[in-house]
Amino acid sequence: MKNKLNKKQRKFGLIGKNISYSFSKKYFSEKFTTNHFHNCEYENYDIKNIKEITEIIDKTKGLVGLNVTIPYKESILPYLDKISKNAKKIGAVNCISISKNKKLKGYNTDFYGFKKSIKPLLKNNHKKALILGTGGASKAVAFALKKLNIEFDFVSRNPTEYEIGYNEINAAIFNEYQIIVNTTPLGTFPNVSEFPKLDYTLFTSKHIAFDLVYNPEESTFLKKAKKSGAVTKNGHEMLINQAEKAWLIWNK
Repeated sequence: MKNKLNKKQRKFGLIGKNISYSFSKKYFSEKFTTNHFHNCEYENYDIKNIKEITEIIDKTKGLVGLNVTIPYKESILPYLDKISKNAKKIGAVNCISISKNKKLKGYNTDFYGFKKSIKPLLKNNHKKALILGTGGASKAVAFALKKLNIEFDFVSRNPTEYEIGYNEINAAIFNEYQIIVNTTPLGTFPNVSEFPKLDYTLFTSKHIAFDLVYNPEESTFLKKAKKSGAVTKNGHEMLINQAEKAWLIWNK
């Protein structure tokens, strides 16, 4: 019986736009090779419009799980049959399980990955955080910070009355918020010279600069923050944490 099960092809993949840089395919392909999961394969589905998800689900034989990345973590929601409690609260999905009868259930493993990754860096003075960006990933970060009892505010290029504009960030704000999390794609390969527009001299050794970007390993955001003494971390460990959580979901 076991051999029969092993032979059944199981397909996984990543839905996103311009995702050649992505870590997921390499990570899962290596995992399958190392563990001799010869019946498993992982593909990138680089799509121009979220509507293409329907065709992928219909035409891909043996598809059991998908990761979702920028810019579809929110626009995927209407295509799902079910959404986990946490993903519903967050309002963004980065992991989908696909049942035998092609029913889709959405989860958010980003918040788990981020929470586990930032936790070891936290000290008593880390009470408040600025989240740079307002996309799907920022919502997962906010949810994780809430779980860690850390207050937060969002920073946006086009702020609403509930958000902070980049031009408002001064020494007083840096004094109040000692965790700065970049959830924007600024600085991701190949656009490695880009970075969020901040006064990086305001970072101190009491600050944490956390960047969800992991390619390059040290973004310009992290380099500049580190130069002023900040404790820095990239998104690589967060990614591994969320990928492993996704793997558990797909194998429930």
